Amino acid sequence: MIFKQALRRELSFTTGGVFLVLVTIMITSLVIRILGFAANGAVNPEDALVLIALATLGYLAVLLTVSLFVATLIVLVRWYKDSEMIVWFASGLSVTNLIRPILQFAIPLIIIIALLALFVWPWANRESTLISQRFQQRDDVSMVTAGQFKESAKAERVFFIEELDVDKSEVKNIFVADNKNGRLSIAVASTGYVQNGEGGEKSIVLHRGRRYEGHPTEPNFRILEFNEYDTKIRSKDAMAPAPRDREKTITELLNDPNPIAANPNRAEILWRVGLPLMALGLVLIAIPLAYVNPRLGSYTAMFYAVLIYLIYSNLLNLTQNFVAQGKINVFVGVWPIHLLALIIATALIRNRINPSIKWWRRQLPAAFAKNKA
Repeated sequence: MIFKQALRRELSFTTGGVFLVLVTIMITSLVIRILGFAANGAVNPEDALVLIALATLGYLAVLLTVSLFVATLIVLVRWYKDSEMIVWFASGLSVTNLIRPILQFAIPLIIIIALLALFVWPWANRESTLISQRFQQRDDVSMVTAGQFKESAKAERVFFIEELDVDKSEVKNIFVADNKNGRLSIAVASTGYVQNGEGGEKSIVLHRGRRYEGHPTEPNFRILEFNEYDTKIRSKDAMAPAPRDREKTITELLNDPNPIAANPNRAEILWRVGLPLMALGLVLIAIPLAYVNPRLGSYTAMFYAVLIYLIYSNLLNLTQNFVAQGKINVFVGVWPIHLLALIIATALIRNRINPSIKWWRRQLPAAFAKNKA
């Protein structure tokens, strides 16, 4: 009981700490990227915080997988480094006795990873796409704000309205600049109103104003006065885009009628199912990988850990691409990588059992001497 409680306590604290660090790094990178999109006009600056939150939710499954793997490795490396494992081995425990308490701690997190990958990941991707699409498909009237210059979605028109009465649809001191086919047209008026037309069209009607066409240095430059000038604006309802495979729910992916041929939907299922299986494989590999000789540095295990994670995740992505391209069947590609990870973990644990017994027998006198000092 003491052994299990100590292990669970350290795993909990370490996993939480690693997870917070990874989330902080993720949010920082997302802030830089999404604010860059907002500066370029790809997304609405007002939606930046929502997009950052959705992207963070989408990647929580990956962050939890890495956190669980790194935390298990850090805790066991410290136990080897501080000679705590000598005490456990002297008490009759071996490397295999680590498996059960670590799995008892990891299984609930692996279930959470599976739920995040199956449900939260597509929902976050879909919501992010819808927010971006709404901004790209916004109509020009919806952008008009009193006292501010606003550019249209296609950067062909600039509006400025000094006063706007939403209830009466009246506007005052209007400036509209159009740039179509390389020809500039500017219309100004002191009053006007927003008119709703048939078919969902909207227009801004300017009263008794003046219109300038072309550039003053060109011979075809014209100045026109008008009683009414109608600037038509087609109202665009934000249509939900056709969902990509990463945005589809698990039900939509499973209902695909073509499970054998090249199919991105089946490849997406393979990735979502493979993420919790990868977390389980990495945890099992971390148990024997954490062995450290106290006289040597502890960075070797971390180097191998990074290498193993990169290889594992890249193999999973490569298998996903092969399934999407129809090179392999989804039922064939879903198990070899995880089975290989299980075989490697089993082989490393079996190889570590006997050396661990011999190792604690050599280090036992030195450990007791250290504790007495």
